[in-house]
Amino acid sequence: MEVYSEKQQIITVIEAFKAKKQTLGLVPTMGALHHGHLALVKKALDANDKVVVSIFVNPTQFDNKEDLLKYPRTLECDLELLKTLGKQNILVYAPTVDDIYEGKTLSEHFDFDGLEHEMEGKFRTGHFDGVGTVVKRLFDIIKPDNAYFGEKDFQQLQIIKKMVEKHNMPLNIIGCPIYREPSGLAMSSRNTRLNSEHKKAVPFIYKTLKTAKMRFGTKSADNVSQWVGKQFENHDLLTLEYFIIAEISTLKTVKRKIKNNKYRAFIAVYADDVRLIDNIALN
Repeated sequence: MEVYSEKQQIITVIEAFKAKKQTLGLVPTMGALHHGHLALVKKALDANDKVVVSIFVNPTQFDNKEDLLKYPRTLECDLELLKTLGKQNILVYAPTVDDIYEGKTLSEHFDFDGLEHEMEGKFRTGHFDGVGTVVKRLFDIIKPDNAYFGEKDFQQLQIIKKMVEKHNMPLNIIGCPIYREPSGLAMSSRNTRLNSEHKKAVPFIYKTLKTAKMRFGTKSADNVSQWVGKQFENHDLLTLEYFIIAEISTLKTVKRKIKNNKYRAFIAVYADDVRLIDNIALN
């Protein structure tokens, strides 16, 4: 499997693909790969001649330095997992911070038409400027025809779509369904940090989301939100940071349901110091 740590190396290879009119998919990751990532790579392989998987823990999207330090870095294991999909059509770009940021590890400032101020934006200062900065740089380096993102980070997906639209970038953004563990827990690189006690507790998150979806059919958004809050009030191991029902195009919290609008429920929960997010389509 071809692994590149310098952008000029991979740019040269990509230019040769482009000269042959080969299509290129990109799956941006922060590593610690799991089967959810593999599902994205498989989808990209099905639709493109070549696929670049980037593996880069991006410092500018962490508002919590301790979270950045604790984030798992498992490049060798990641490569072994990718090899299970075959070596022929996958390239790995695993750059250093300097290769991406060229000595200035700073975020650009973006206007995502307000999407950045909702949900995660209220709890993680500067997070989406960091996301926008690194994804834009990856798009500039790789120049993919198609880029693939999981719906677990649904707000991120909508923000990247908005960035591509506003900057007239010539590529397609493809959202892929959440990949879950048998327990229902959304797959995440952070799941590896859960201790055995919390692993038993966290399926409660998705179970609560499914019940919230059922209640949303007959109850108001406010009623459902209050009900979810009560489910976590007395939970010994899980702490609710937020539960929000939002309209999917604006991500603004719903005050009153409007016919034909599409809604989604979003949740962030702490299991000790591990922060887990999830979401579910409501209609």
